[in-house]
Amino acid sequence: MRSGAVRTGALMLVLVLGVWLPSPGAAAQGWTWPLSPRPAVVGEWAPPAQRWAQGHRGVDLGAGPGATVRAPAAGTVSFTGFVVDRPVLTLDHGGGLRSSFEPVESGLAAGDRVRRGQAVGVLRGRGHCDPGACLHWGVRRDGDYVNPLQFVGALEPSVLLPVPERLRAAAQPSLSLP
Repeated sequence: MRSGAVRTGALMLVLVLGVWLPSPGAAAQGWTWPLSPRPAVVGEWAPPAQRWAQGHRGVDLGAGPGATVRAPAAGTVSFTGFVVDRPVLTLDHGGGLRSSFEPVESGLAAGDRVRRGQAVGVLRGRGHCDPGACLHWGVRRDGDYVNPLQFVGALEPSVLLPVPERLRAAAQPSLSLP
C-alpha cells in the first residue's frame, strides 16, 4: 500500500472515531465545581501504578474551614460518615459515577437526592493538606478512580504540533521490497 493511501486511511479513521467517540469535554456536561468560586487545585491527580499502590486518587481544592461543598452533578447520597478519622460524603451520580469529598460534614443521609450545585456539606475536620485546609475530591467510574478535573472541563486538551520536514521524511516507511 502506498504511504499516501496509508495516511489517508489513518486520517479517515481519526475523523470517523472523532464523530463517534465523546470528546474530553463531553464528560463535563452537567457537572460543576464542588466549590464556588472556582477553587485553585492545590493537590494534583496522581494515580497509582496498581490499584493497591500508593497514589493520590483525586484532587485537592483550596478552601478554608467552613467552606460550603456543593454537588458537582445531580445524584443520590450513598454514604455519609467517618472513614478512619475523617468525615466523608459520597454521591452516586448514576451511570457508574460516584464522587466523594473529605473532610466534609453533612446533614444529609444515604438515599437523599441532590441537585447539581446544591449545598451538600461543609469542610470540617482534619485533612491531608496541612498546614492549610483543602477539599479532597475523588471520582470513581465503575469502581476505578478517574481524574475529577475531566468532569468540569479543567484538563488541558492535547495539541498536535507540526512535525519538522526532516523528521517526517525519516519517519516514512520504506516502500522498497527486497
